[in-house]
Amino acid sequence: MTAAADRAGEVRVAVELRSVPGCPNLAPARHQLHAALADLGLPLAVVTEVVGGYPSPSILVNGVDVMGGIGDGSAACRLDLPTAERIRAALRQAVGAAWSDARSAYRHR
Repeated sequence: MTAAADRAGEVRVAVELRSVPGCPNLAPARHQLHAALADLGLPLAVVTEVVGGYPSPSILVNGVDVMGGIGDGSAACRLDLPTAERIRAALRQAVGAAWSDARSAYRHR
């Protein structure tokens, strides 16, 4: 198990994959997300898929859109598709921040 996976077990990292029904870009976004999780040693269990009236596809890590948007909006195909680099960066940042918070809380016990 990797250090990132150890940290994910101790800290909270929540990922949402949002889409509209029938989104043609959902499969590639899902593939990039799963690859990023695997690269960082994080479990697929951190991902919740949500279908509804969102810019599609959107990937949110701890509530923040990896492409810098707000994650809400009307149902539409996105032109700024989530990139592998942005997904990995957001996951790394979330794991690092959560791990830092967990260590700080542990020290203050």
